[in-house]
Amino acid sequence: MKKFGDDSAGSLAALIAYYGFLSLFPLLLVLTTVLGLFFSHDAALQTRILNSAVSQFPIVGNQLSGRHGVSSLHAGSGVGLIVGLIGLVWGSFGVSQAAQRAMAEIWNVPGVTRPGFFPRLGRSLEFLAILALDVALTTFLAGTATLGHGPVWSQVLAVVLSLVSSAVLYVLGFRVLTPKSIKTNCLIPGAILAGVGWTILSLAGTFLVGHTLRHSSQVYGYFGSVLGLISFLYLAAELTIYAAEVNVVRMRNLYPRSIAPPPLTPADRAVLSAIAEQGERRPEQRVHVEFSLPEDDA
Repeated sequence: MKKFGDDSAGSLAALIAYYGFLSLFPLLLVLTTVLGLFFSHDAALQTRILNSAVSQFPIVGNQLSGRHGVSSLHAGSGVGLIVGLIGLVWGSFGVSQAAQRAMAEIWNVPGVTRPGFFPRLGRSLEFLAILALDVALTTFLAGTATLGHGPVWSQVLAVVLSLVSSAVLYVLGFRVLTPKSIKTNCLIPGAILAGVGWTILSLAGTFLVGHTLRHSSQVYGYFGSVLGLISFLYLAAELTIYAAEVNVVRMRNLYPRSIAPPPLTPADRAVLSAIAEQGERRPEQRVHVEFSLPEDDA
């Protein structure tokens, strides 16, 4: 939590949530159009894939999958595909760029060693591939039982499969977004934590909708749906960044921290030094950090 505050990670999570909101509806438009173009003969498959995609947003999933939601988009339209692709590229690249920046800030990578535009663009394409894999895995798991339905063993199996798939996707996502100098095995603990957190967040949202907000759609309307979606995206982004911070703190032994300094612990000094040194922007630039001694030690 201390490292999260030092990195101003709350604003980074807000930026990721903003671009995530911008990319969500173009992504669904592209998905709907592609399904209409290639699977027009199988309406059941189209419905299953769409419901699997929107089920990852339990707070607003019912609105997105309803009669006036995603299914109302004009599937099979070439114009819709073009418009959706433009919006998807803009929004998803924004998500990827914001996430790459967040990981660079979290790992305190100096600006001079951060990847340039074209490497970041390549990572954005890899990130899009992970999103596509996410939809495919979710669709594959859609046949298993969900919270509150089916026998107990099938519910447990569904949770376990969801947790494992989420952890795997987080490992892939962290690998794509994190600087290459960080080894993959250093990313696994945070990815597992994020996978568990995402599963809990999804189940909590499903439970909330199924037992508390089941009759509230007419009251809150679309305004409440938008607020719910933005809140869910922000919570997911914040969860992801906290999990990434766990990787950094664990790898660099950035603990214990002083709650109310002074005095500064060695971990405090390491974090503050890394934050200052990441300000290097040019190869000719050097940043050195010094700490004055407390008055009673001077």
